[in-house]
Amino acid sequence: MVLGALWLLAGVLAVRQAAAVLRLPPDERLTDLETWIGEQGVLHVSGSLYDSDAFTGTPFSGLVLKPLTRGAEESLGYAWTFGTLLLVVVLALVAARSLPGPVSRRTSLLAVPVALSLLVLSLPVRNTFTLGQTSIIPVVLVLLTVLPATSGRQTSVLIGVAAALQPALLLFAVVLWLIGRRRVAGLAAATFATCTALAWAAMPHDSWTYWAYHIGGAGLGAPADSLANQSLHGLLLRVGLSGPAELALLVVLAVAVAVVGLRRAAYYAKDGQLLLAAAITGSVALAISPTSWQYQQLWILLAVVGRVGRRATDRLVWPVLVVLVMTLNRSALLPGIEILGYIGYNAPLLAALAAACLVPFLSRDSPAWDRPEPTPVAEPDKGRFAWVPLLRFVRRPLSRPNLLLELMLIRIGYFGYSYIRAHAPDSRTLAESHGHQILTVENWLGIDIEHWFNSVVADTPWLRDSMNWYYSTFHFLVPLSLLAWLYLRRPVTYRWARTPLAFATLLALVGFWLYPTAPPRLMGLGFVDTAHGPQDLDNPDFGALTKLSNQYAAMPSLHVGWSLWCGVVIAIVAPYVWLKVLGLMYPLMTTAVIVGTANHWVLDAVGGGVVVAAGFGLQYLLFGVGKRPKEEPAGPLWPIGFRRREPRPEAVASAAVSVPPPRPSKESVPEAAEPTEATGPGSR
Repeated sequence: MVLGALWLLAGVLAVRQAAAVLRLPPDERLTDLETWIGEQGVLHVSGSLYDSDAFTGTPFSGLVLKPLTRGAEESLGYAWTFGTLLLVVVLALVAARSLPGPVSRRTSLLAVPVALSLLVLSLPVRNTFTLGQTSIIPVVLVLLTVLPATSGRQTSVLIGVAAALQPALLLFAVVLWLIGRRRVAGLAAATFATCTALAWAAMPHDSWTYWAYHIGGAGLGAPADSLANQSLHGLLLRVGLSGPAELALLVVLAVAVAVVGLRRAAYYAKDGQLLLAAAITGSVALAISPTSWQYQQLWILLAVVGRVGRRATDRLVWPVLVVLVMTLNRSALLPGIEILGYIGYNAPLLAALAAACLVPFLSRDSPAWDRPEPTPVAEPDKGRFAWVPLLRFVRRPLSRPNLLLELMLIRIGYFGYSYIRAHAPDSRTLAESHGHQILTVENWLGIDIEHWFNSVVADTPWLRDSMNWYYSTFHFLVPLSLLAWLYLRRPVTYRWARTPLAFATLLALVGFWLYPTAPPRLMGLGFVDTAHGPQDLDNPDFGALTKLSNQYAAMPSLHVGWSLWCGVVIAIVAPYVWLKVLGLMYPLMTTAVIVGTANHWVLDAVGGGVVVAAGFGLQYLLFGVGKRPKEEPAGPLWPIGFRRREPRPEAVASAAVSVPPPRPSKESVPEAAEPTEATGPGSR
């Protein structure tokens, strides 16, 4: 069943990608291919291929791809698109076949659809489909060499031809030399030289321009300092270096990356991890090339096969990081803060450098290769009803989750939440009609206090300013702080608490999509927007507000939902009564703020409470986890980084000698305690 679902997913993704290209008008699809084969394309003109910077390939690629591009031109891209799809399928098959053994039968069956899905979702492959590029051809040629049936002569020819298409791939011949296959390495270099010489004989002027003037492609395509160029050269230019100083530093860094990366590639090749060795070598080529565009970044995705970490909980960190870097927009990886945004925009290069030089991939003789330290888990809790939990095969982990993995998932989850919320239906007429419906229900219930309370807040400066500050600050500060505290001090409770929060957020997104609602401040009924000032209701964009978020995502109120979740969790885990009371007051204060600032209706707050209750209910139905799990008590809340001072061992010994132990009375003898999760193998 799982295998069929994965193949269905892979097929849907592949067909969708091909259909997305073919649905475009002929003049909007395969635009890179059009620069080659169009009426003014570089492969048609009588002058040099490099009279403009549109063509970035080698002279050999221009020579051998003319027949292919002519066929694509005549078929309006259909043959080219389906040919590219076929190459992606071949690449997935080869990658799955090249996994380092021993591989279980289940893994070998699931590997192909998983590899195909990841390839189709990756940015390099999506660009290849849309723009009509040839980047998959060199990758397929090189990966065919890692198959057991490929002979040494075939390996040399494949690598030589791939290097003639992308010169940086000649580094694979260096790896062959390092692992002792020197004859094959020499033949690969000879094949590269032969292909280049043929192109030189056919197009001497173009060859001189490419190899001498552009030094292997430098200066072609977009400017070298653009974010599209994910190489060390592009990074140094973007940080402000230029001239001889930049070139000198580039040479030093490129040599260091090449030496370290190629030695690591040779090590893993000797270890039998040929696919990982190919990914590392390709990542080195990406980093040290003068220009490395997105279509050359497919090597980074192949590094997902490397195993990292001795604990089972750490194994997913590297694969998830690579997949996120290679499938998501750069702004989705990290928030737009200056330094973090800069890291996000250079994420492919940083991932390539990590794969090439830093990530400690396990060798196959490591004890942790196939026997990582297991994660302690608890069996599903039995619910009050026989059919609860629905997902009885899920075991609840009892250890602290990997921090880096948690941060990545939280960031991506919030980006997805923001994206869906921003793209939910935002028709002003529909949203205002829903706002009137809510106001009508509140009038019938007698709880339509928004206008009166908003007027009080707007006319009281200190109350208005404090509520505006509360509204813009506490919504993220309190939930994130609570999650951080739970992660550090109550890891099992952290896992229990985060799940209903995620469910509640997903349910709220459904509400935003199905029932877009205008808040009171945008209804034109005399409400005062205390935070943003007067709004021009004749302008449906509402100025800069629309750029921040969908202004019609009022029902349900996640300000109240998240604060109610915080209140419930604090009331459960807080050790003191005053903290519990303060936690329960938090959602009440939030409700007052959202109504007083005219950002939500009273019923929006009720909707926020409903989605949180549904989140806890879903967790119970799916996993049988209703109550907070038992956990080792944390004691007093000592500051992070400080520990309680323990008495010296000699003091303990002297106290044991001088003070006799008290004789236990009959009433003080405890009964045998029942084992709990905190005293079992999963306790900390």
